[in-house]
Amino acid sequence: MSGLFTIALDAMGGDHGPQVVVPAALKALAEFSDIHLILVGDKERLSRELSASGGAPSNRLRIHHAAQVVGMDEPPSQALRNKKDSSMRVAVNLVKHQQADACVSAGNTGALMATARYVLKTLPGIDRPAIITAIPALNGHTHMLDLGANVDSTANHLYQFAVMGSELASAVDNLDAPRVGLLNIGEEDIKGNDQVKEAAHMLEHSHLNYVGFVEGNDIYCGDVDVVVCDGFVGNVALKTSEGVARMVSHYVRSQFSSGLYAKMAGLVAMPVLKALRRRIDPRAYNGASLLGLQGIVIKSHGGADAVAFLNAIRIARIEAEKKVPQRIDKRLEELLSREGSAP
Repeated sequence: MSGLFTIALDAMGGDHGPQVVVPAALKALAEFSDIHLILVGDKERLSRELSASGGAPSNRLRIHHAAQVVGMDEPPSQALRNKKDSSMRVAVNLVKHQQADACVSAGNTGALMATARYVLKTLPGIDRPAIITAIPALNGHTHMLDLGANVDSTANHLYQFAVMGSELASAVDNLDAPRVGLLNIGEEDIKGNDQVKEAAHMLEHSHLNYVGFVEGNDIYCGDVDVVVCDGFVGNVALKTSEGVARMVSHYVRSQFSSGLYAKMAGLVAMPVLKALRRRIDPRAYNGASLLGLQGIVIKSHGGADAVAFLNAIRIARIEAEKKVPQRIDKRLEELLSREGSAP
């Protein structure tokens, strides 16, 4: 659909389901005139939530009934086998059958990955999908992958992650040659495990803008556009960062409420604190892409509120507009062709 993008929303997924997804959908329709949304889930419940939120089905919003819901702690294999009419599965099916350009779900991550991979399949040349998201950095933001889909990755998988991450950054950030770094325990060539060293060798001889190894403290510096790692390392790094952010926030609040003078200082510093909060607000970065699939699937945080879920819808729209899966497919084909013809 030229100029129009249809996005299917798993309206029953996540910790809050319709009470978050429906308000987010209405905000998205108000913000973007070029999107159509499909609320997938229990029709009666969604109709009630729409009415309570001041909205109603229209030519840009419709409800697609799904009778089942995937639990947040449900094993992926069980969801895949027994929940074929779940809101999650139906939303992904809409992408497969080209009734939607993308889907967004706050549901069970493992179940979403398993369902999306089974239904949509991976792109030619991609062995495994990866989870990627943007995280705040000193200069803008950094895209990081994989964040948990693959806990044991080979060098070839890391190379594929680099290709996918580079193409996504190029598409959504309008970069000609995104800087790609490989996460390691040091910048020296002798450091790292065999997979990382081999992946570095592959990237050095690729046509990507590979800048070398980066360490954990480089992730937030903004000197690299894409950070590549396996899912085990990426997930630990991301969760550690989230924990540090919560700890700092706790200490800031406790210090500014520790006494009269501290409270007065807090009032003076309030504009700066609010600006800082907006800059690093995790809701502004909610929405992780499941890259490597033959379709666009965006994973929202399970505990996302309407503001955060709206951002996941924004990301789905951008990726649909930029045709990210097609770009990755084309880029990988070009790289393999170039490197296959190199002397």
